[in-house]
Amino acid sequence: MRYADAGVNIAAADQIKSRIRRLACRTFTRNVLEPIGGFGGLFALDPKKWKEPVLVASADGVGTKLKVAAAVGVHTTIGADIVHHSVNDILTQGARPLFFLDYLAMGKLDPAIAEQVIEGVSRACREEGCALVGGETAEMPGVYAAGEYDLAGFIVGAVERSRRLDPRGVRAGDALVGLPSSGLHTNGYSLARKLIFEAAGLKPSTYVAEIGNKIGAELLKPHRCYRAMVERILDRGWVTSMAHITGGGITGNLPRALPRHLHAVVDLGSWPVLPIFRYLAQLGSITPTEQLRTFNMGVGMILVIPSKFLKQVEAELKRRREKFYLIGRVSTGPGPVKYTGSLGS
Repeated sequence: MRYADAGVNIAAADQIKSRIRRLACRTFTRNVLEPIGGFGGLFALDPKKWKEPVLVASADGVGTKLKVAAAVGVHTTIGADIVHHSVNDILTQGARPLFFLDYLAMGKLDPAIAEQVIEGVSRACREEGCALVGGETAEMPGVYAAGEYDLAGFIVGAVERSRRLDPRGVRAGDALVGLPSSGLHTNGYSLARKLIFEAAGLKPSTYVAEIGNKIGAELLKPHRCYRAMVERILDRGWVTSMAHITGGGITGNLPRALPRHLHAVVDLGSWPVLPIFRYLAQLGSITPTEQLRTFNMGVGMILVIPSKFLKQVEAELKRRREKFYLIGRVSTGPGPVKYTGSLGS
């Protein structure tokens, strides 16, 4: 017997690796020491740029948004999703991305789909100044059904030790500034898919008047990256802490950006809720409490800003023509996030 008799196509794997190598080379900076093909990626920190660098690493996946991509037949945005999610995660500690690795596993290798995914990864890495130095492509018959795949990402960034964001520096009275999301980003898709494709019986190509878009296209809107938006704010030291609003929503993620002896007070009427969230809430009769711990509700990142720097931060975001919302404040006493008002329309 041959390996192919067990469902593993080595020739297809070699074809994919060749395409990945070409796409990855487009992301290389002078810090990348070797081309893709070895057993590990080599990346050298520039000693002239860094004084006391702290490396920040993170790993994540795209979740069941992959099911939507497969149903629509569009896979490039999925590649961007994993990069943007990962960059945002390390950004909350003040780190800038250095290099990225991906893991792509399929039940049956499909070079066309794999190239779409890695093209999205490569493009996002170039945009964020992050080198794609390696990864893994696996064919796993029996683990994934034909046409199914999984995608994970691994990122390493750096921040000067003196500039690292630390929740212990947060004080009562600090302002909470919300940066808008583009949609679900990469979280809440198990519930969204159940409501849309099972309960409502919609097809990805169905146009939904309430959201003004085809439902498949709406669900595939890329996870927004906030690095460029907040770089100058970070460089000026105007932000103390940040929360990336991912799985768990505001309820689960905002406390991670605060010390244990303080809590956040969030005004629910201070930002517009995106139509997709209102539509999902209507389909499933979802309570506001459940919405806030499942979806980002239109806020993808929250900045914790000392009151003395709030005007500077607002001026910088306006200069960049970026939308933002003053959504609350930090208050004394431990506890979960407290909400005032009601979810906006």
